[in-house]
Amino acid sequence: MDRTEFILVTSVMLFVAFALGWVACWLVRRLGRTTTADMGELDRMAHALHEAEEARDQAMGYLEQREAELTNQLNQTEAELNAAMDGLQHSRQEAEELRAYIERINAR
Repeated sequence: MDRTEFILVTSVMLFVAFALGWVACWLVRRLGRTTTADMGELDRMAHALHEAEEARDQAMGYLEQREAELTNQLNQTEAELNAAMDGLQHSRQEAEELRAYIERINAR
């Protein structure tokens, strides 16, 4: 193989590689193209996702508010229970003192 044949074979191989690359690029662009309908569907999906995120954020806000209200109510109920238990303990102690007083009076 002389120098001219080598240059010719190399040139043909480079041209074939270029042609295959161009065909592959065209094929990828052709298959990857999005249509107007696809874009419309993507827009609808993005809008629906945005609405769902807003609804989720509102629900989370409501849950946090409700949790704070219930925690406050629980704390108030516990405070009332503690006050009632203290009152009951005081009443029991007073009742015991009165029983002891009555027994002492009756024992005389």
